[in-house]
Amino acid sequence: MESENKNDKPKNCLKVVLFGPESTGKTTLSRQLAAHYKTVWVPEFARDYLQQKWDNTREICSYEDIIPIARGQLALEQEGFKKANNILFCDTDVLETSVYSEAYFNNKVPGELLEYLKENNTDFYFLTYIDTPWVPDDLRDKPNEREAMFSLFKKALQKSKKPYIVLKGNRENRFRIAKQTIDQLTQT
Repeated sequence: MESENKNDKPKNCLKVVLFGPESTGKTTLSRQLAAHYKTVWVPEFARDYLQQKWDNTREICSYEDIIPIARGQLALEQEGFKKANNILFCDTDVLETSVYSEAYFNNKVPGELLEYLKENNTDFYFLTYIDTPWVPDDLRDKPNEREAMFSLFKKALQKSKKPYIVLKGNRENRFRIAKQTIDQLTQT
């Protein structure tokens, strides 16, 4: 069977990921940035996958869901690359999936996900801070653990040695800083 790299990325396309704990504005900002740069954004696969699971069975995420979530996210990214101009914005990635796997399943991360992480093709991360209001929904469950979760996300970025900055403040401030950063990245 032919080996397939699920992380293939066009050389001329910058992959930017909004990264961080739940309810920190990732979706809003990724949509806003994609609209500004006239490109596409990739939604968080886990959100629809887990919402459907909850709606159908009233069950939450299990360890067995981690690989389908990672594969689904990578498939959405591959589709996004086909439609993107020179920037693809992602409302999460497999590194985020690994953080949640560690947080919810006693530091366990499936081997297949670890292999995907070795091929991580993200060019830049925006780590979203927890200074946004908490918005509850069926899937969000850590309103009292936001600082601990933020710390896990920051440690994951430091360990991966991927470039990132922390975005804080209101929507306008986050957008302004993200835009300045992207403009610098695309000029080099």
